[in-house]
Amino acid sequence: MQISPSILSADFANLERELKAIANADWAHVDVMDNHFVPNLTLGLPVVEALLRVSPVPVDCHLMIDDPDRWAPGYAEAGARSVTFHVEAAADPVATARAIRSAGARAAFAVKPGTAFAPYEDLLPEVDMVLVMTVEPGFGGQSFMADQMAKVRQVREAVGRHGGEVWIQVDGGVSAATIEQCAEAGADVFVAGSAVYGQESAASAVDELRALAERHRHPA
Repeated sequence: MQISPSILSADFANLERELKAIANADWAHVDVMDNHFVPNLTLGLPVVEALLRVSPVPVDCHLMIDDPDRWAPGYAEAGARSVTFHVEAAADPVATARAIRSAGARAAFAVKPGTAFAPYEDLLPEVDMVLVMTVEPGFGGQSFMADQMAKVRQVREAVGRHGGEVWIQVDGGVSAATIEQCAEAGADVFVAGSAVYGQESAASAVDELRALAERHRHPA
């Protein structure tokens, strides 16, 4: 059970400090948005490169951008340990996943709440993780969409059929109140923004979320 705090909820003026505050996390989740694929603009490769120099934990880049086939491998080449692209935006998801892996990172694909997983099940051998969005991508602080747990279960069942070790990540509205149902459905990587950075102690919030997920772990 892995906790990946989202720096989208961190203090952008003090990102090195904010990263050090989550040194007990498994990942630092970095949302890259281009104001095209989603209606928001955050940061790009130059800022990610700076974060990579100071992050005490591996960086997990979630690319909410157009044309990830072109841009995603660069994040892996820069040193991100995990790079997620949206299947809705990828022209050739197989080639993109292989390019990310060839550059030394874990490859993952994401599906928005309205995107069915079944058409993309054949991609499982090409990736290391599937991200099921539990809010519409684009902004932090949205309400958790519990109806996406059916999709998490669907992905978990598909992973079981295909074999191999593919992680299932959930992102959006994950908190102490919602992480248990995510774990029970089969998720094992949890992105949490305000549920970590909105607390008095980010490190304590990470520990609490991990403990809750462990207690409700989906049977293998």
